[in-house]
Amino acid sequence: MGEAGAGIGRRRFVAGAGAVAAGAAGVAAAPAGARRARPLFLGTYTSRPGGGSGIGLAGYDPVTGALTAAGVVAGVADPSYLAPAPDRRTLYAVDERADGAVTAVALPRGGAPVVLGSRSTGGAGPCHLSVHPGGRWLLSANYLSGSVAVHPIDPASGALGPRTDLVTHSFPPPGPGQSGPHAHQVVTAPDGRHVLAVDLGNDTVYTYRLDPRAGTLAPVSYAALRPGAGPRHLAFHPSGRYAYLANEVDNTAVVCRYDPGSGRLAPGAPQSTGTGPGVSYPAQFLVTRNGRFAFLANRGPNSLTRYAVADGGARLRLLGTVPVGGDFPRQLAFSPDQRWLFAANQKSGTVTVFAVDARTGALTRTGEPFPAPMAVCVLPY
Repeated sequence: MGEAGAGIGRRRFVAGAGAVAAGAAGVAAAPAGARRARPLFLGTYTSRPGGGSGIGLAGYDPVTGALTAAGVVAGVADPSYLAPAPDRRTLYAVDERADGAVTAVALPRGGAPVVLGSRSTGGAGPCHLSVHPGGRWLLSANYLSGSVAVHPIDPASGALGPRTDLVTHSFPPPGPGQSGPHAHQVVTAPDGRHVLAVDLGNDTVYTYRLDPRAGTLAPVSYAALRPGAGPRHLAFHPSGRYAYLANEVDNTAVVCRYDPGSGRLAPGAPQSTGTGPGVSYPAQFLVTRNGRFAFLANRGPNSLTRYAVADGGARLRLLGTVPVGGDFPRQLAFSPDQRWLFAANQKSGTVTVFAVDARTGALTRTGEPFPAPMAVCVLPY
């Protein structure tokens, strides 16, 4: 969260509002003999002016990166963040409202997406969720109430069961200017045994151990950032021994050492986002699969920072910034082959597409921005 509300773009998703697109495997079906588009899902706010009417559906050309509209999955309230099941047969969305919930959407091959139902997160304003690698548990972060929830996933249908745990971040005390804890991300570490929750309000990253049978979280340790850092999002290096943390409030990036055995995270010194003076609102890191480059979205100057990863993941070397071509880049995602990088620009209501040079880490914008109402999350399949 942490975004301003003024100046929000009002361009509408170019498809019938409320329509449900063709099945996930056949989104944006191409004419005979043409390349078939790959599915892409879009998160938005449905309760704000200029927002969407559900989860946006689109397709992208795997060769050119071009996007085409394919409809909307209606009936999902404020789906501001999306996450796939490991088998890609089910999509999960937060319902970022005061009475927070998470929703499951089945993606039958060759058929239309089907909303399976929602479950309460037990908190307010859920803004992030992820599926445990085993596919049995859904983890969600309640921003407004500063808590993390766990829900079981039915192995056959992908539907969600009643919540099995809810952990509220009650310590340390909130950072400067914060009224309380604000859980902004919850993710499973590459070791598969530990769950990390990033809390912007408490300037802390918490480590838990997930009981794979009961679906409960046991506290292991916590890593405190400097007061006022406002940690928002972390991304792991492929080695699993380092993570890169975006600090929203003090406009910095931090390299953290991670011990897979203990689950302990050790933040290093804050470093520049390369955006110069002023507020940059860094939002999210992406790391390439080969571990050579990292990218950071900056919502203030509307740019993407490029870093070269050095020393086996232990160091980020600033390469420069690239204009994002939109306003307020909230979230980034790679295509599965990492040939394309997609940026969801909330205020301009657009998605921009970049070609990624695997050798140099260079980003080249391709095509015109794709209109998507209040785009806050983009998820290519």
